[in-house]
Amino acid sequence: METATQNNKPLTAKDFASDQDVRWCPGCGDYSILKQVQSVMPELGLKREEIVFISGIGCSSRFPYYMETYGMHSIHGRATAIASGLKATRPELSVWIITGDGDALSIGGNHFIHLLRRNLDVNVLLFNNEIYGLTKGQYSPTSPHGQITKSTPMGSIDHPFNPVALMLGADGTFVARSIDRDPKHLRDVLLRANKHKGTSVVEIYQNCNVFNDGAFEVFTEKGVKANNTLMLEHQKPLLFGENNSKGIKLDGFKPIVVDVNESSLNDLWIHDEHDRTKAGILARFFNSPCDSDFLPRPFGVFYEEDRPCYEDELQQQISDAIAKKGLGDLDKLLAGNDTWTIN
Repeated sequence: METATQNNKPLTAKDFASDQDVRWCPGCGDYSILKQVQSVMPELGLKREEIVFISGIGCSSRFPYYMETYGMHSIHGRATAIASGLKATRPELSVWIITGDGDALSIGGNHFIHLLRRNLDVNVLLFNNEIYGLTKGQYSPTSPHGQITKSTPMGSIDHPFNPVALMLGADGTFVARSIDRDPKHLRDVLLRANKHKGTSVVEIYQNCNVFNDGAFEVFTEKGVKANNTLMLEHQKPLLFGENNSKGIKLDGFKPIVVDVNESSLNDLWIHDEHDRTKAGILARFFNSPCDSDFLPRPFGVFYEEDRPCYEDELQQQISDAIAKKGLGDLDKLLAGNDTWTIN
């Protein structure tokens, strides 16, 4: 893999750390995410001035201050729109969007889904802590039904968003999930996302230890993690549990948990990152461990496909227009064909 250099010296993770004091609460999951992002940057083979981090509003949106790259701390929910404009005009740049569950899925929801359908070649890191942390603990679009917060003292009656299902519904071309407390897995997924040509979105479960501590502990704590998580690997059977003692097989389109010792490995569901239908089924592994029909929560790459990028087709249209009609007439373009003169 090509390594980034500056003045003929290989760049390291420290070269991507800015001189700004990191101002997240002690113990926040954002620290882990920041460290892993900084660690993968040298492996992109790019100079720091060729990389841009753009954020909206939220705790996660402080991110550009801590990266020694170009960056912009924009406005609530609009990071995706600003990044789209940048990528359309400067397609050679590596553009990273940092957003949260409130920023991306509430006020920024419309921009988010249109970024996915357009498929610009950008990377989106969606920090999901199931709470509004920056504004001190109100419920967010991903807060579970019944969650008690400062703005829902009797429990939230909203049905929560399923971010992965939303991404697939908007025809995302790279959809993945990781978690702050599994740095190796997160690092691997970040590298995969960067390699994807198109809009890659990585939902990252991130613990807010002040306003929503332990929201994801069933997926991180040693004693229960194995039975509650499903690590997706392309062309590998879906196995989980202690010593991979359990598996998933399909009865038609219905997933069923089986004991590996009582079932053939050949009968198990083999994960295929290019199967949109099965990715949609995996996205619905989303209920609570307390439910009788609980299925383990998947982590990894749900789906990936090749599709033309918006900025490439845009640049091609501009080239074609110049080749066919010269540089064009701006006044004529603004006037259009539907004009008339009033005497």
